[in-house]
Amino acid sequence: PLVSFSFYLEIQGTVAGTFRELSGLGSETELVEAKEADKGKLVYMKIPGSTKWENISLKRGITDSMDLWKWRKQVEQGDIANARKNGSIVMYDQTNTEVSRWNFVNGWPRKVSGPTFNAQTNEIGIEEMEIVHEGIVRDH
Repeated sequence: PLVSFSFYLEIQGTVAGTFRELSGLGSETELVEAKEADKGKLVYMKIPGSTKWENISLKRGITDSMDLWKWRKQVEQGDIANARKNGSIVMYDQTNTEVSRWNFVNGWPRKVSGPTFNAQTNEIGIEEMEIVHEGIVRDH
């Protein structure tokens, strides 16, 4: 089994950041149950319906990089055509060798949020991003 602690987000082939947590690398196909009569018996068939992909959720300690916030700003300003980008989630092993890659198409940031502030703790500020897309494929 591979260890899932080292991964990067690439947008259009350029590393856009490292994250401490990521989820949403999956898809789901709707189940359609159809009834059909066969020689007087009612037969239930399970047929695949439409497929949808999970949104990619990312969390990281806040940095001084504004790249993700600028990308989100494109969506806020209605420039969806230019905000849609292909990207990858790339996983590395302990020797920093790429071991797996999930490629998504036409992704754009649906949500970006900054840290929650609390003067009574010394926790790292976490920013979050949610990317929606039109399909994801595990490359290797």
